[in-house]
Amino acid sequence: MLYIFMLGYDVDFGHMEAVSLISAPKYPEKQVGYIVTSCLLNENHDFLRLAINTVRNDIIGRNETFQCLALTMVGNIGGRDFAESLAPDVQKLLISSSCRPLVRKKAALCLLRLFRKNPDVVNVDGWVDRMAQLLDERDLGVLTSSMSLLVALVSNNHEAYWSCLPKCVKTLERLARNQDIPQEYTYYGIPSPWLQVKTMRALQYFPTIEDPNTRRSLFEVLQRILMGTDVVKNVNKNNASHAVLFEALALVMHLDAEKEMMSQCVALLGKFIAVREPNIRYLGLENMTRMLLVTDVQDIIKRHQAQIITSLKDPDISIRRRALDLLYGMCDITNAKDIVEELLQYLSTAEFAMREELSLKAAILAEKFAPDLSWYVDVILQLIDKAGDFVSDDIWFRVVQFVTNNEDLQPYAAAKAREYLDKPAIHETMVKVSAYLLGEFGHLLARRPGCSPKELFSIIHEKLPTVLSSTIPILLSTYAKILMHTQPPDPELQNQIWGIFNKYESCIDAEIQQRAVEYHALSRKGASLMDILAEMPKFPERQSALIKKAEDTEVDTAEQSAIKLRAQQQMSSALVVTDQRPANGTPSGIQLSLVKVPSMSINEDQNMAEQGLSHENGILSKVDPQTPSADLLGDLLGPLAIEGPPGTDVQSQQNIVSGLENVPNTVEAAAIVPVEEQTNSVQPIGSIAERFHALCLKDSGVLYEDPYIQIGIKAEWRAHQGRVVLFLGNKNTSPLVSVHAIILPPSHLKIELSLVPDTIPPRAQVQCPLEVVNLRPSRDVAVLDFSYKFGNNMVNAKLRLPAVLNKFLHPISVSGDEFFPQWRSLSGPPLKLQEVVRGVRPMPLLDMANLFNSFRLMVSPGLDPNPNNLVASTTYYSESTRPMLCLIRIETDPADRTQLRMTVASGDPTLTFELKEFIKEQLVSIPTALRSPMAATPAPPIPQPTSPAAALTDPGAMLAGLL
Repeated sequence: MLYIFMLGYDVDFGHMEAVSLISAPKYPEKQVGYIVTSCLLNENHDFLRLAINTVRNDIIGRNETFQCLALTMVGNIGGRDFAESLAPDVQKLLISSSCRPLVRKKAALCLLRLFRKNPDVVNVDGWVDRMAQLLDERDLGVLTSSMSLLVALVSNNHEAYWSCLPKCVKTLERLARNQDIPQEYTYYGIPSPWLQVKTMRALQYFPTIEDPNTRRSLFEVLQRILMGTDVVKNVNKNNASHAVLFEALALVMHLDAEKEMMSQCVALLGKFIAVREPNIRYLGLENMTRMLLVTDVQDIIKRHQAQIITSLKDPDISIRRRALDLLYGMCDITNAKDIVEELLQYLSTAEFAMREELSLKAAILAEKFAPDLSWYVDVILQLIDKAGDFVSDDIWFRVVQFVTNNEDLQPYAAAKAREYLDKPAIHETMVKVSAYLLGEFGHLLARRPGCSPKELFSIIHEKLPTVLSSTIPILLSTYAKILMHTQPPDPELQNQIWGIFNKYESCIDAEIQQRAVEYHALSRKGASLMDILAEMPKFPERQSALIKKAEDTEVDTAEQSAIKLRAQQQMSSALVVTDQRPANGTPSGIQLSLVKVPSMSINEDQNMAEQGLSHENGILSKVDPQTPSADLLGDLLGPLAIEGPPGTDVQSQQNIVSGLENVPNTVEAAAIVPVEEQTNSVQPIGSIAERFHALCLKDSGVLYEDPYIQIGIKAEWRAHQGRVVLFLGNKNTSPLVSVHAIILPPSHLKIELSLVPDTIPPRAQVQCPLEVVNLRPSRDVAVLDFSYKFGNNMVNAKLRLPAVLNKFLHPISVSGDEFFPQWRSLSGPPLKLQEVVRGVRPMPLLDMANLFNSFRLMVSPGLDPNPNNLVASTTYYSESTRPMLCLIRIETDPADRTQLRMTVASGDPTLTFELKEFIKEQLVSIPTALRSPMAATPAPPIPQPTSPAAALTDPGAMLAGLL
């Protein structure tokens, strides 16, 4: 029967006989019964209930051989009935001191299987001390199995197992120093690599290590692993040592190690991506991509840019894909030109499987980091020329939008399009974009040789026989535009174009026929043609469709942290992940995609104000009541607009406006906003304010945690845009219901939140992406109004999101030749503000420089002749202004570190004021509990709306009313 099953046939007979063999007294018969039962029966088979008592007798018996057979079968099947009946006996067997290590090892693995399959049935309450005792086990087999069990337990609830953390570090120390490691557990000279990997994986589930001695010991072990790993000729040794090394790298990233160790990790990975072994190169590129999530290492990774570009030419396509992901992630304004040019060169030789992804990423990088728009036009036209079949319509639509909105760019773009039409064979997408640009802006080239209307028509008309019917309407529009711009009219050209219109007036395609008829009739109107076929108006500014498309189609590999990967591996049976699509493009029933709530017109907003404040999951955003939007598409894709509550008189409106002044708007304020009506019986774990301050300096971490839920954040900031992902993790075996999340953004931020599910399943994690756009400089902070229900407890928390001013800064290094002319050109208020700051936290000059660097202000040492002064520079990005250079000078007094003189300069008065106040808030130590509401820093001299109706549409005022 077993042989028939191994051949792949279904065996639906003999099940009862196999189960009955389990109760046989002799070993050969019992062994056959256990093996056949494990293979043929699943956990829901009715016959298994008949064998539970026999299996239990074998487990609690004294025959070690029978115990091992029973534990192996229970672990393989792992049904709910087995878990309810046998889990307590397996637990006793694991902690028994009279059992041999072989039995205890199988007991640990059996309990791990039962816990993974039925976490709500297996009772592990009070197992903290027992797990700590198991980690002191000297037998490495039992210790390895116990460590696997610990990984499952801490992934479910790490708070209960803090006492196991020092034991894990001691285990790593023991292995790193090769103390008392039996020879049978040494693999190619590496002491038990499996146990090292499991131990470091367990440590990644603890958010941080507070004890300085334990942290120092752990970093010494990690340093030894990093220094002692090298590439050798033996493949088996390489596999084992690199498994340990890459787990150590994941742990170093998780613990936010010092910059020196991070630099060492990047240098080690740089050495790996240069070796000949393809597996090592692949792992090096993949882990270097993960290192991009760590703050302050991107500049170090850039040193290996040449080697990463070389990997694009590797024979292995998986290595080429990882190199492409890494180049895409490490690109910024400083190296965008080099990377995009390399991608364009590689596009000519890339295989078809990669060209679409390659084209999309090159177009996105060119758009996000273009030094000037003419370079952007050159890149996109080259992209269309080299990979036209793989360039989507969104790419050339975006080029047309940029050219239409920038008058200085129009002659250049038209001239480049004219050059590409001279080629004997061009792609149809190039015909579309060239015809459109020359139709709209070809008249700007009329005085250049070869660019008269007749010549433009002739060269475009040559392409007409080679294009598909979908392109012909664009060409007909171009002919009508050329005819309109030809002044005085050219009879010969007019007759040629009319002949084409006549030809297509009987076309079977309705679109072509309609255009031909209408253009033919319009072209006979004479002077009125100029008004009807005038230039297209400027497109309204909106988020790039390319970036949206990349976020929808991009496979989340590089941006997935090690902890998230581990959680998916351990809890795959109960994990809910949002905003991810299956490979075949068919959405499953439980997946949650990014949903944007449409905005409403002014009348609809007024109706909503009459009906009351909506409590649906979404966003509160400010609506300008004066100018209704003319952009229908923008209205459909814009944020939801909600006005204030009904029935408020003038006095209450004045209270709301005055309450707005009392809302703290600095990152020093508490990260959770108290509400008078809020009576939470559930207390948060740890200091919420400290978590918020930490996230102001880094881009990933825990924002809020209580006994039922953990809210984590992972963010990526590029120029004036940011993508923030909220990780909502249910820590319990019961679902969280009535989950609501509303973003209360300040007026200077535009935030879009995806749909938040009403229920979070047990031990599941939900991702909720946010798109953040910075409109103008301000220190106001967005608030997340989050609530859920667990049992009878209704929990509500208002958490400040770390989308603060420094997230939209990009440090830039300037030389003395660049700094001083800019400094002198910004003379006096309001572009240059100076203030003597008192009450500064005393700190050495080096610590102050490190503080500035952590806030993305690049300190330039040696630029100021006075060694007691600091000079810093950065670039500020917002949607309403061009990238703005900011210069900062700090003059300190060595005799009195509690005061200094600060000078801030930029090209925008509001930015100068806000940045000065922001830096001052970081330097001055003011206890939050003593901060008076009336002592808030005065706002810059910007006119504020004073009408009550305007106050009600401001989300900040509404938040003040709620408070």
